Order: sequence, then structure tokens, then C-alpha cells
Amino acid sequence: QVQVVESGGGLVQAGESLKLSCVVSGLKMDDHGMAWFRQAPGKEREGVSVISWAGGRKYYLDSVKDRFYIRRDNDENTVYLEMDHLKPEDTAMYYCAVSGHLIPSRETWSDKDEYIYWGRGTQVTVSS
Repeated sequence: QVQVVESGGGLVQAGESLKLSCVVSGLKMDDHGMAWFRQAPGKEREGVSVISWAGGRKYYLDSVKDRFYIRRDNDENTVYLEMDHLKPEDTAMYYCAVSGHLIPSRETWSDKDEYIYWGRGTQVTVSS
């Protein structure tokens, strides 16, 4: 049984940092690209970042470029999202997702249909 478990969310002030972690069990993570999505109340779930199976290809949502960094440790079956200079508009539930592809496409990586397993999310709240 595949399990995807996020952690690391919390309440921070604007300008501060957080690091999210996602541990995957029940499958070989290095057979898959991995992504982070987020969903704020009343809004659609949106792709935040994705990383290819070996970490060589990464894409980011425009609004988080140069503030958020995705990386992975396949030996630990873990993917991370390091978030710096957080803003109130980053407030959302953050979800980790396992891609059905080894290497994400620039055009389709943020399409939720590309992902086959999802975690339950970790809440990030940024106060102004």
C-alpha cells in the first residue's frame, strides 16, 4: 500500500521560512517525479513545484520562483520543499503528489491528472 505523508507546516510570520517534508512508502520513489501542490480556501489546487526522478529537472509556479526550492533524497524516499520569504498569499494546505512520469513536462506538470498518489496535506499559514 502506497502512503504519502507530509509534515513541516505551521504558522509563521511574513518573511520567515518553513521546510516541508514528504515521505513516501510502498513504492520506489526514484521511479517517479514528485510534486508539491497547494490549495487555499475557495481556490483551485495549484502546482507549486515539481522535480524529476533524479532531481535534474525542476519547475516552479511563477509566484514562488526564487523563494521556494524543491529537492529530493531517493535513499530516504523523501522530497522537500524549502520555502523562504513567505508571504500571506502562500497560506494554503500543501500537498505532496507522486507523478506517473519520471520526467515532468514543462507544459503539463501542474495538471493534477498527471499524479497517481496524494498525501493528505500539511497546513501553512503566513500572518502579515
